[in-house]
Amino acid sequence: MYNLLKGKKGIIFGALDSNSIAWKVAERAHEEGATFVLTNAPVALRFGTINELAEKTGSQVIAADATSVKDIQNLVDKSMEILGGKIDFVLHSIGMSVNVRKGNHYTNQNYEYTKIGWDISAGSFHKVLQVLYNSKAMNEWGSVVALTYMAAQRVFPDYNDMADNKAYLESIARSFGYFFGKDRKVRVNTISQSPTMTTAGSGVKGIDGFINYAEKMSPLGNATALECADYTISLFSDLTKKVTLQNLFHDGGFSNVGISSEIMEGFMNDKEEDS
Repeated sequence: MYNLLKGKKGIIFGALDSNSIAWKVAERAHEEGATFVLTNAPVALRFGTINELAEKTGSQVIAADATSVKDIQNLVDKSMEILGGKIDFVLHSIGMSVNVRKGNHYTNQNYEYTKIGWDISAGSFHKVLQVLYNSKAMNEWGSVVALTYMAAQRVFPDYNDMADNKAYLESIARSFGYFFGKDRKVRVNTISQSPTMTTAGSGVKGIDGFINYAEKMSPLGNATALECADYTISLFSDLTKKVTLQNLFHDGGFSNVGISSEIMEGFMNDKEEDS
């Protein structure tokens, strides 16, 4: 450990269980000397095991619906009371598609479900940033990070409307990040992580195929949840004070590979079998 976050205070959204990237971030932030508040939706708190994480990291848990400005304001106000000052870092690790859960194809969405998924996955990020900004809750050189996925740039058919949500999320990071940087010296970035078998990710049709394909495409292999946590910690630290408005690919190189030799060999073998 390097004490990269010694003395820093934060809020971590989205830790559900030990498979969550947010859970790993919380563990690593604690190891690096940070204190923080954990938060998730009331329903998630009932079904998850976040209290175990809170006990392990000496943290308090505050329930908050991230689509509710009132709940977010209460969360931010109470967090500053608990932590004894302004916030240095925030992780937004929230995403959910009702259409995916209900098995609705992208070409046959229930638009009420679409709105709910957008609000949870993307709109909530703007609300969190707006409350932090208007409350002047962040210290200068603070850092806000949201987790995203490459389906915001490329087509992954079964990722469904979550791809649109992630594209919107990344746009919010850039647009709000400009004002947060200019006016408050606060960084806002997104991390585009390898496909990862989290509780949320497991609901995406064909996730095993995503993971296997990305592993064969990526020269360094897929990034794990723990490795994503390490990268997130670096963005919370003072070592990245001038990094903002970025969508940062943390995917073992997948995003810059057209085709790998392993994938090509597979196609060539298939061709030979057909002939």
